[in-house]
Amino acid sequence: MDYAHIIQSFHLSIFQWLAIGLAGFLLGASKSGIKGIGILIIIILAFVFGEKASTGVLLPMLIGADILAVIYYNRHVQWKYVIKLLPFMIVGVLVGVWLGNDISELVFKRIMAIIIILSVLIMVYTENRKTSIPNNRLFAYSSGFMAGVASMIGNLAGPIADIYFLAIRLPKNEFIGTGAWLFFIINVFKLPFHIFIWNTVTVETLVLNSVLIPFLIIGFFVGAYIVKLISNVNYRRFIFIVTAIGGIILLLR
Repeated sequence: MDYAHIIQSFHLSIFQWLAIGLAGFLLGASKSGIKGIGILIIIILAFVFGEKASTGVLLPMLIGADILAVIYYNRHVQWKYVIKLLPFMIVGVLVGVWLGNDISELVFKRIMAIIIILSVLIMVYTENRKTSIPNNRLFAYSSGFMAGVASMIGNLAGPIADIYFLAIRLPKNEFIGTGAWLFFIINVFKLPFHIFIWNTVTVETLVLNSVLIPFLIIGFFVGAYIVKLISNVNYRRFIFIVTAIGGIILLLR
């Protein structure tokens, strides 16, 4: 296989190569636990490749970063939450496959942005109050379903899952480890739809992904080092802030 020829076929400028290299680095950092920067990755790749095509470029990179995360944080996974959310996320993905060709991505992303922002505001309001919301099955099931739809259409499930994990007050490492396994399973489940139905994952995009692996790995271990320095309390605050900012960016984009 002539890698150089395939890479050149993307006709990317130096600036675009730097941008997707940055996206790879940020993705690695995101999967190590620096949550909330996923929206920046989506914006960068959409700028270079277009909205729908960028989802196919991103997905194999997500799976690669998920593998690093499940290995690194495996001992911290809380399987009961994976089992609770996973079936409804799968249903959400299937609905997302069906909606993907019919709904405007702009409309979808603005709806998701509003949901994210409102959810963060509710979580901030209830942070120091006793509430039954986290223990409500409807809350868990609807979070899983919305995360599944958002994951398939725009790789936007992260903020929704983050809000759920904040609500049930998972400690930092359990937060990261549980999310790592949940999204690894979901992203692998999504892959055949991108290959055979949407045709957004191809040999060419996989070659491009292979070029970005070093950026991904460096970003992951830099992020993991930073996460170790953050306390549980400050980690919750960090997630609140970056999730809210990400929702605002998504809304205004």
